[in-house]
Amino acid sequence: MRKCVIIGSGLGGLSCGCILAKNGYEVTVLEKGDQIGGCLQCFQRGGAVFETGMHYIGSADPGQVLHAIMHYLGVDSDISLARLNPLGYDLVSFQGEHYALANGRENFVNVLAAHFPHSRDELNRYYDLVKRVASSSPMHSLNRNVDLNTFAEYQTKSVNEVIDGVVTDPLLRQVLAGVLPLYAGEKDRTPFASHALITDFYDQSAFRIVGGSSKVADSLARTIRQQGGSVLTGREVTKIACDESKATAVITADGERFPADYIISAIHPSCTLQLVDSRLIRPAYRRRVESIPNTTSAFTVYLKFRKNTVKYMDSNLYYYRGTSTWGCERRHNESWPECLLYMHFCHEENPVYAEVGEVITYMGFDEVRLWMGTRVGHRGKDYEEFKRMKAEAVISALEQEVPGISSQIERYYTSTPLTYLDYTGTPEGSMYGIVRDVNAPVTGTVSCKTGIPNLLLTGQNTLLHGMLGVLAGSMATCSELLSTEEIFRQVLNSSR
Repeated sequence: MRKCVIIGSGLGGLSCGCILAKNGYEVTVLEKGDQIGGCLQCFQRGGAVFETGMHYIGSADPGQVLHAIMHYLGVDSDISLARLNPLGYDLVSFQGEHYALANGRENFVNVLAAHFPHSRDELNRYYDLVKRVASSSPMHSLNRNVDLNTFAEYQTKSVNEVIDGVVTDPLLRQVLAGVLPLYAGEKDRTPFASHALITDFYDQSAFRIVGGSSKVADSLARTIRQQGGSVLTGREVTKIACDESKATAVITADGERFPADYIISAIHPSCTLQLVDSRLIRPAYRRRVESIPNTTSAFTVYLKFRKNTVKYMDSNLYYYRGTSTWGCERRHNESWPECLLYMHFCHEENPVYAEVGEVITYMGFDEVRLWMGTRVGHRGKDYEEFKRMKAEAVISALEQEVPGISSQIERYYTSTPLTYLDYTGTPEGSMYGIVRDVNAPVTGTVSCKTGIPNLLLTGQNTLLHGMLGVLAGSMATCSELLSTEEIFRQVLNSSR
């Protein structure tokens, strides 16, 4: 039996392990921390559960792509989904008005056309373009017979360039870009292809996972174990051993050696290269990967509400306080925070009241660099005061959009870029890993293949972040061992 060792137990590592275990590989997943899941992790404070990364998902209705993949992986039977409002799963609050993004062509166009009646034709053209670009990605459509040229073209055109070319109303342009925090979009930099994939993903359907996304991680780990594999925590990988032609084993901090025929790293590519000392990795490749910039990080305030005081909100709120939905990731002055993403956690089926909520805003790593190298819970009084001041600023900003919310908060908790770094291992606590850049469409991307033939990469840095993006990346990685045709056949057959 072929042995595959996987470094990291985030969605990428666990889904690769699940696919390969189902195909006869002996899989061992090694996780540095005490809890599996990466960005799927949830945590408990004060008797409440909070989400950390995978706050909501899309395309999970029967017949849609994520539903098919989850069914193949066995996840769908282990989780319950709570549908977000089809007439406004996302709300963009900008300059005193709320604009709803709705599921499906008719709803999407009609709801926005109520605000922009003269832009109905442009909304239809925008919608058609999003669908055309998204469907041109084989892994996102589970179809190899697609127009790859279309996807390649829109990898080299920025989000704002394309939207501005389709839509003439300046306000509508801002609204269509209003979910930028979903992918840390940057003006003149982020490819429209990324925007299209994410927009299409949620346009089809949008859900929260009841009880949190850690249930996805638990399901995948259970499947791996049922297939005879192992998922081990507290195993920090310190070295990938190689001979003259290939990788041979993974070595952990306690000196244990895990021989492998194949190794898949689900951690950041630059962190992976730090584990390898081999002439098979060319210096130019190493320099290129290590020089790719990463997306910004975030500051999050986790709100525990007073019992039965806050009605459950089946939409996600993107609140902008400035004059543009663009550029908030770069502004850290007295106007901070300029953008908030406010969401509720679905703790049970059909909740009437929310137990907890989360508020996420951009924060660069430089703001916390002073405390680099310290441990969680041991960063000092200055750090705690820094977090308190930032949290109060975020809650004050949220109060402007949701009057009275402050009085309904029983307690709050926070996380900074250092927290993201500690729990995900992503350099500088990056939200979404490497930056996708229209100005560097080739040198700014990372393939799942490395210079070592049996060392592969997976996770949010290979194709795209998010649940579907990472799962698509996992299928691409596993196709190096099983073939794309075989994976597509298995996924599609399982859903029939």
